[in-house]
Amino acid sequence: MSVKRVEPDQAAELVGEGWRYLDVRSIPEFEQGHPQGAYNVPLMHFEPGRGMSPNGDFLRVVRANFALEDRVVIGCKSGARSLKAAETLIQTGYTNVVDMRGGFSGEGDASGQVACAGWAARGLPISTTAESGRDYQALSRLAT
Repeated sequence: MSVKRVEPDQAAELVGEGWRYLDVRSIPEFEQGHPQGAYNVPLMHFEPGRGMSPNGDFLRVVRANFALEDRVVIGCKSGARSLKAAETLIQTGYTNVVDMRGGFSGEGDASGQVACAGWAARGLPISTTAESGRDYQALSRLAT
């Protein structure tokens, strides 16, 4: 299955049209800054001294908060985790999912050059505080 990928400017337009932005970065990354209005369900958790590890509850929490037909833009830091998350959601029945290239911080190429400027670099609206009910703690409570 092929995942439709969009640039951050296109993602912002979709969010303006009512699509929901799902940020799959870790909780600390999300708290440092995210697209305004984003929901946070980490694909991976950061564990001090161990690095990143898969979030075994990812699908359960997403399913509890997003219907299969919801229109969802998925983003991360640079585009790798969000692409994996989009593929996973499409494989499990989600029908209106797009991946945002460049993520929040930007996507680099093999030589270290910017291949796609991210959400923040494009001056799109950001926040360091989650809107009510959109942080991982609140979203995961709905999945119990």
